[in-house]
Amino acid sequence: MNEEIKQKFCREFGSDRVLLEEPMKRHTTFRIGGPAEVFVMPGNLEEVQRILEICRTEDLPYFILGNGSNLLVSDKGYQGVVVQLYRNFGQIRVEDSRIYAQAGALLSGIAAAAREASLTGFEFAGGIPGTLGGAVVMNAGAYDGEMKDVLKEVTVLTPEGGVLTLQADELHMGYRTSVIKEAGYIVLEAVISLEKGDQEEIRSRMQELAGMRTSKQPLSYPSAGSTFKRPEGYFAGKLIMDSGLRGYRVGGAQVSEKHCGFVINKENATATDVVNLIHDVQRIVYEKFQVQLDTEVKFLGEF
Repeated sequence: MNEEIKQKFCREFGSDRVLLEEPMKRHTTFRIGGPAEVFVMPGNLEEVQRILEICRTEDLPYFILGNGSNLLVSDKGYQGVVVQLYRNFGQIRVEDSRIYAQAGALLSGIAAAAREASLTGFEFAGGIPGTLGGAVVMNAGAYDGEMKDVLKEVTVLTPEGGVLTLQADELHMGYRTSVIKEAGYIVLEAVISLEKGDQEEIRSRMQELAGMRTSKQPLSYPSAGSTFKRPEGYFAGKLIMDSGLRGYRVGGAQVSEKHCGFVINKENATATDVVNLIHDVQRIVYEKFQVQLDTEVKFLGEF
């Protein structure tokens, strides 16, 4: 990308909201990743539309980022524009039994808002370490709950810059997928429909799930959450454990000893370390059980 285009972003959106050659390890929960050429933090819909317009006009690749919780960025970084919809795009408001939230709102924040309003149905998501946008795209789920259970409607931006509002039955949500993912739409906001409940019961359930998560997941190390999708009829973590790979290590990356479904950044891991470890795990599990493990983590950049 030439310097003139980079400066165009700085002029239009302000140098406080445009970072050049920004290390992506600062913006992912894996704490891994080389520099993004341009890193932009828009504050409203019009700015998002303008960024995409520039990308289309200049033929620039772009990537929409939340809090980077399900992402591995290449050591070489990203040759393009990273558009972050996070704290700058994270408003939450409650009206009756519905919650209106922007794409950058953290699921934990939405769950807290639901609890304070005595609304039940979102407890499952309180411990998922991501933003609403990513959760909608991937139909995130945990503890027998999924986003498709609670979504009423979603407002998206099309690749061409148009705004659409999709009703729940138009989202075609499946296991870690949706029409939004398939069509390349960008989530702007969503309406979540819940039910009135007892605040103490909601609080208690959230604490129970948080305890389960803390006891079973390696939260003290950087990671991208669950590394592999659940293969039909199996559990990825058990297959990995039964393959003798608990604690298996490549460079600074390791299969968690606490939960084998997680690859952790044990000690200054590179993206290459993580990818090589993932490939080893996939190969060994397949040799032992003839089951193909597909990654749940997204990859950005050149590997």
